[in-house]
Amino acid sequence: MKKPLSAVALLLVGSLLSWLLLTTKEKPVPQPVVNAATPVVDIVYAQPATHQLYVYTQGTVQPAKEIDVVTQVSGIVEAIAPEFANGAFFQKGQHLLNIEDADYRFALIRAEANVAEAEQVLAVERARAAQAVREWRDLGQEDANALSLRKPQLASALAKLRAAEAGRDEAQLNLDRTHVKVPFNGRVRMKYVDEGQYVSLGTPIVKLYSTDKVEVRLPLTDKQLALLDLPTGRVTQGSKLPTVEFEVLFAGNKQHWEGTLVRTEATVDIKTRVVYAIAEIVDPFSMNEGRAPLNVGMFVNATISGKALDGVIRLPRNALQIDQKILVLNEDNDIQIKRVDVLQTNKEYVLLTADIKSGDRIVISNVPMAVSGMKVSPRKVENISAINIAKSEH
Repeated sequence: MKKPLSAVALLLVGSLLSWLLLTTKEKPVPQPVVNAATPVVDIVYAQPATHQLYVYTQGTVQPAKEIDVVTQVSGIVEAIAPEFANGAFFQKGQHLLNIEDADYRFALIRAEANVAEAEQVLAVERARAAQAVREWRDLGQEDANALSLRKPQLASALAKLRAAEAGRDEAQLNLDRTHVKVPFNGRVRMKYVDEGQYVSLGTPIVKLYSTDKVEVRLPLTDKQLALLDLPTGRVTQGSKLPTVEFEVLFAGNKQHWEGTLVRTEATVDIKTRVVYAIAEIVDPFSMNEGRAPLNVGMFVNATISGKALDGVIRLPRNALQIDQKILVLNEDNDIQIKRVDVLQTNKEYVLLTADIKSGDRIVISNVPMAVSGMKVSPRKVENISAINIAKSEH
C-alpha cells in the first residue's frame, strides 16, 4: 500500500513544481530592430578630358649598321693600328691594318711599264697611219681600203693601250687594298686576325658596327598597336614619327635617352603574334649630360608616345573592379555598376572610356559583394585632377 501512495505523492510534487516554474517565468521583452551600418566609401569625381596615351615595352640595343670586313688581297698582316682592338672606336676612312705590299708594288711597276710600251706602239701606229694617208693622196688614190690606211693596226694599238691602263689601275687598286680602311664611324666588335698572320682573299678580319646610331627592337601586342600611330607602310620625308623615351640602368644609375620609332618589321612573329617596331637613337655614345654610352647589348625600358584621345577618364587603379567594371553613385547614394573600356592601366592609375559624365561620383574603395542598388555613405577624397603621376615612374 505504501509504494503506490509514495509514487502518487512524487507525481503531485513534480506537477506542482512545473506549474510554479511556468507561471512565475518572466515574459520576454521585445528588442528594437538594429539596422546594419551604411558602408562608408571614398569617391572621386569623373573628369573626362584629352589624355596622351603611352605604351610601355622593352628591348635590347643593337647596331643599326654592322659588317664583317674581309680582305680583298692576300698577304701577311704587316702592321695594325692601335684602334684595331675589341671595343676600340675609329673614324671613317681610318686605317686599321696594313697587309705586306711588296708584291703589289712590283705588280704596279710592271703594269706601268706595259702602259708605257702600249703608248709607244700607239704613237708609232698613228705615225704610220698618217704616212699611209699621205702616200695614197700623193698617188691620187682617194678610195684606199682601211687596211692600206692601217686603221685596224691603229685600233689594235689603241685597245692594247686601254688594256694596259686597266692593268695598271687594277695593280694600283690592289696596292691600295693592302691598307684596310673603315667605311664609317664605328667601333670594333670583334677582331679575327693579328699582326704577322697570313690572310687570303676574302678572309674576315674584323666585325664593325656604326656608332652614328643604334636600334632597339620593341615588341608590341595588338592592343598596344591600337594606341599608337605607327608607320606601317613607307615612311615619307616629313612624316611625323612617334617618339620613344628609353630608360637604362647602368652602374646603379638610371639614365634616359630619346629616340624615334622609324618603322615596323615586315612580318608578324608567328610564335608570339607580336609586331616588332624599330626605334633609332642617334649619337648613342655621346657623353653629354654625364651619361654613360648606350652600349650594344644593353637592356632598356621604352615608353612610346601614343595617341591623344578625347573623353578619357583617369582614375586611381583601385577604382577598377573585377571584369572591367566601376562603381558609380546615383543621387540617392545607391551603387550603379557600369562596364568600361580600359585603355591603359598601371599600378597607380587607369585610363578608360565609359558612359560617364563629368562630375559623376566614382567609388574608389573596396566594396565586398557590391550589387546595384546598394546604399553607401560617400566620402570625397582629393580631386582626381590633382593626382600627378609621372609616366617616367612606370
